[in-house]
Amino acid sequence: MHYQPTPQGPAGAPAPQAARNGLGVAALILGIIGALSGIPMILFWLAGPLGVLALIFGLVGRGRAKKGQATNKGVALTGAILGVVAIILSVVGAVVTLVAVNKAVDEVHQQVEQSSGQPKDGSGQSAKELTAGATAKYNNGVQVTVSKATPYTVDPSTLVSGHADGNKAYKLTVTIKNTGSKAFDKPLVQTKARVDGKEAQEVDDDKHGILHHDFGNSINPGATATVEMVFDAPPTAKDLDIEVTPDLLLDAVHWKLAL
Repeated sequence: MHYQPTPQGPAGAPAPQAARNGLGVAALILGIIGALSGIPMILFWLAGPLGVLALIFGLVGRGRAKKGQATNKGVALTGAILGVVAIILSVVGAVVTLVAVNKAVDEVHQQVEQSSGQPKDGSGQSAKELTAGATAKYNNGVQVTVSKATPYTVDPSTLVSGHADGNKAYKLTVTIKNTGSKAFDKPLVQTKARVDGKEAQEVDDDKHGILHHDFGNSINPGATATVEMVFDAPPTAKDLDIEVTPDLLLDAVHWKLAL
């Protein structure tokens, strides 16, 4: 069997080089993927980098074609154009996503402000420490009022716990009113008392105590619920600090009651 010899160029002439079309092809592929990724907008983070790479590869591939090093000038140019399209779609998607996220955050903040947050006093200022009879008003329409503290005589025959010999007992009323448009469901009211920086014991008898902390399962719009409480205090105490938290989502408020 005879083989034909491979044609050789003139002696001393450089061997022909293969066309360097790789960057043009890569630009086209990346441009297509980037442009398609930018259409859903939510994939803007993918479309942007792919578009930049497609644009760079496409421009370099087009430059090679001009120098005669590549033969796919049209492919490289198409890849670069698709890269620009991907970049534009990426920017648009980022803006749209940012606007949507900001809108969603604003709606969440609005809902939180309507159901929780720092309460206001009667003058519209932030309610940090109120006096007897003052009302804390929440954005969801819940209002909390603590009455003044009045002396209470403990009946030893009905006393369960909370009153020490030689101390005085004081009675107060916690009132919750719903001025909102929706029912205040399952209010988890927590009340704490302090005297001279120390926790004051709540008197538990046949009319007062934790078993009588019943604000109901729901406070309907326009309705009011009240609970009477009695706290133990040393005879030298001058003030009773009452902290009321109407619900887990509502901030606590303090009342300073003169004794």
